[in-house]
Amino acid sequence: MSIIVTEKTKVLVQGITGEFGGRHTKLSLDYGTAIVAGVTPGKGGQFFEHGAHRVPIFNTVADAVAATGATTSAVFVPPPFAADAILEGVDAGLDLCVAITEGIPIRDMIEVKRAMLGRKTRLIGPNCPGIVTPGTGQDSSGGCRIGIAPGYIHKQGHVGVVSRSGTLTYEAVWQLTVKGIGQSTCVGIGGDPVNGTSHLDVIRMFNDDPETWGIIMIGEIGGNAEVEAARWVKAHCTKPVAGFIAGATAPAGRRMGHAGAVVGGAEDTAAAKIAIFRECGVEVAATPSDMADALLRAAAKTGTKLA
Repeated sequence: MSIIVTEKTKVLVQGITGEFGGRHTKLSLDYGTAIVAGVTPGKGGQFFEHGAHRVPIFNTVADAVAATGATTSAVFVPPPFAADAILEGVDAGLDLCVAITEGIPIRDMIEVKRAMLGRKTRLIGPNCPGIVTPGTGQDSSGGCRIGIAPGYIHKQGHVGVVSRSGTLTYEAVWQLTVKGIGQSTCVGIGGDPVNGTSHLDVIRMFNDDPETWGIIMIGEIGGNAEVEAARWVKAHCTKPVAGFIAGATAPAGRRMGHAGAVVGGAEDTAAAKIAIFRECGVEVAATPSDMADALLRAAAKTGTKLA
């Protein structure tokens, strides 16, 4: 009932001894995430301790992978060093790298993308809330939480959520949960103009997952990723999809919030993306408070059960 990560995914945290990384490591451990290692250069041999958990710290990702079998990393590394941290994970052969860091220079990310060509590592982010596959425990604990999303708002179920916005991800998840509708996996892909995983990448995985029955896609002004995904949905997707686009009142040419949220072309505006959503059969949420209801409307049109 998930894509990309499960409760068995072995996770290492790059930047585990920092204040931000350490805080969210504790929350992920409390959620039940299998955090098996931390990486902070110069602090190898130490331990990150939280309750009954004693997580070993290594100097390099390669050392952590060799000792623990970790397959996934969470990057809580300051912007000047985050690109190198991502590439260290790539060189160590990780399956997945989730870069939470905001403010990585675009030039650095262009170099990261080029270096990752042909490599097996999937990058989610940067500047993203991460990924959550809910579990079955109290507050859906026992799943896998990588990043900064609040775990308790999730509920295990059959709706996939993919979003450029962290806070709108949480809003959609909470709307679903209070209606008794659970989620298979929730993926925050980040709001930077150069990122690792797109809306389309995630929607393809949701479409292929037999335990994901409906999809919420959240986008914003800037770029054409949502347009590309919507056109693929029209041509290939077999499941109900609802969408919301943020930034309807943003003036052209001015960045709003995320680094990638700037109107630069005819299909970059909120109005253009909303029109294409409708043309492609994506049920449009008029406001952020309408996202779960929009998916319910889409499901009703196809006779799809979501719970």
